[in-house]
Amino acid sequence: MTLRALGLAMTATAALSLAGCGTLHRFDPVPVRQADGQIRPTVDPRIRPTDEAKLNELLRTFAARLEDENSSGAVLALSGGGANGAFGAGLLVGWTQTGTRPQFDIVTGISTGALSAPFAFLGPDWDDELQEAYIGGGIDGMLNLSGLSILVSPSLYSSAPLRRLIEENVTPRLLRAVAIEHAKGRRLLVVTTHLDTKQSIIWDMGVLATQGDDQALYLFRQVLLASASIPGVFPPVMIAGLQGDLVVDEMHVDGGVNMPFLAVPDRLLVDSPARTGPGRPAIYVVVNGQVDANPQAVPGTFNAIAMNSYDSMSKASRRMHLTANAAYAARHNIDLKIASIPMDAQAGSLDLHQQAMNALFDLGRRTALGGNAWYVLNAGSGPQTLLPERPLPDELQPTP
Repeated sequence: MTLRALGLAMTATAALSLAGCGTLHRFDPVPVRQADGQIRPTVDPRIRPTDEAKLNELLRTFAARLEDENSSGAVLALSGGGANGAFGAGLLVGWTQTGTRPQFDIVTGISTGALSAPFAFLGPDWDDELQEAYIGGGIDGMLNLSGLSILVSPSLYSSAPLRRLIEENVTPRLLRAVAIEHAKGRRLLVVTTHLDTKQSIIWDMGVLATQGDDQALYLFRQVLLASASIPGVFPPVMIAGLQGDLVVDEMHVDGGVNMPFLAVPDRLLVDSPARTGPGRPAIYVVVNGQVDANPQAVPGTFNAIAMNSYDSMSKASRRMHLTANAAYAARHNIDLKIASIPMDAQAGSLDLHQQAMNALFDLGRRTALGGNAWYVLNAGSGPQTLLPERPLPDELQPTP
């Protein structure tokens, strides 16, 4: 299955919408409870755009990690991309094998990037678990249509296989390991889209891991599931939240709806003092997809038009966000390094067959081992000066 499947998904979803079928019934929300029936209070891990205190704390943390001469000064952003996340997973494993992979101070994940982010955050010791999650066979056949179930569901596919995969890999042991790293000042962030407010929500996963109980484990898994739930393909994830003292039912979906990746928070992109700290920090962005445009004649069918429109929209969003982050890096003497799937590779965000996933994982690993994984913007030698590791695609070339 290739991106054509997404066109089919959009077609079917539109048809079902017109028919008034596939409604998700929303019930009165109930807070997550422990097995003993008690609600355990915890710090809310959500960082909403309207929450000035939490957002400012995140911005201070981000800036401080880039300034701290005792930290690695490295940020890793893992993008969405569905099945293409196997490329990013393979790249991380191959990077470990080169012996040059840094410890990241901040790791962020969106969609498929959210699934790999905890393993990337915990470092090379968790590469086996990362590899197993993507090419261990748990994903194969995940997009199998289940008869007439789409007539009573808000999506084409059940999220049950994805939920099982997350439950198998996100364990109490993983939460304990995340909590230990969180206590050192490192941060693991995952993004979902809150459809009710149309806003991106950043989740501080270390806050959940530090709580460490069954309630935290359940919500940790729910956030990962929500971030990876492509609308129309998988159903939304309902998460209980608070508005004052009122418990509300929040609908969360793929974090990639609003942004392809989270490298530099939006507030810092437009309003931040120049960085003056020593050294040259680096922001690494793994794009689980292709950045370049690939011109081709589009057939005049609905599916082809829908598929290519989505593909064009996704690539334009990636380029826009990469350009904005490159401008920030240039102003602050930071290296922005970008890895993406080569344009000559076969890649499809919904091709979840094991053979395709294995091929993408191997491509990512070989790319890292070959030493040519990154497009590099070296702000230290002047605005958007290119290092000769790998040329940028035309769309990202600096304007003379």
